[in-house]
Amino acid sequence: MGFLAGKRAFIVGVANDSSIAFGIAKAMRREGAEIALTFQNERLERKVRSCAEQVDCDILLPLDVNDDAAIESAVAELQKTWTDGIDILVHAVGFAPREELQGDYLEASTREGFKIAHETSAYSFVALCKGFKDMLVQRQGTALTLSYLGADRIVPNYNVMGLAKASLEASVRYLAGSLGPKGVRVNGISAGPIRTLASAGISDFKKMLKKNAAQAPLQRTVTQEEVGNTAAFLCSDLASGITSEIVYVDAGYRNSAMSSED
Repeated sequence: MGFLAGKRAFIVGVANDSSIAFGIAKAMRREGAEIALTFQNERLERKVRSCAEQVDCDILLPLDVNDDAAIESAVAELQKTWTDGIDILVHAVGFAPREELQGDYLEASTREGFKIAHETSAYSFVALCKGFKDMLVQRQGTALTLSYLGADRIVPNYNVMGLAKASLEASVRYLAGSLGPKGVRVNGISAGPIRTLASAGISDFKKMLKKNAAQAPLQRTVTQEEVGNTAAFLCSDLASGITSEIVYVDAGYRNSAMSSED
């Protein structure tokens, strides 16, 4: 029996089988959790449905995280099956216009792009926690989001997403403060670079992967499975004393000033 047996996990952000969110879903299902997934639009539904089949997911809901009415609808629909709440809420959503993720930060930034990046990548986590608060409180659950090192350091071409992720990480702390008295934990994972649909929009992403592998103490990048395993642990009772934290899963890159070749 896995360490998430009897748990219910609502995972937002699976786009295809290379998504980090799907790695999380697989790890949680392996450890015994029931899984519910969402899809953003009809274009992505077929790929997400295929992922759902692989994790024995019977609940697949449409959800636009920038639409409060859509969140309310998802809550109402999920309550029909999981009447006494959820144990796990996973937010794996991030977006900025492609043109904002190229070249110099100041030159590339626009008011509209800034707004889009922060609303979709940061506020959406707050909106989900607000919408699913009662379901999380019912089972003393936990909420988890995904960040990246660009929240803390200058990363070429990451630009406005770095600011949005910094806002997201601050939200983890403030949400933990709001929900902690109700028995709900909130954490984040800062994952190393992994090839996903989202990463395809970042210029020179291949160089980022190569640099990470050269500089990290483990001399490699991390995998979808490794992030999934950490997520499963953080959302389990094994991590019952951990909240408001950002856990780095990046092969040690964050703590290495330079590679041996520099």
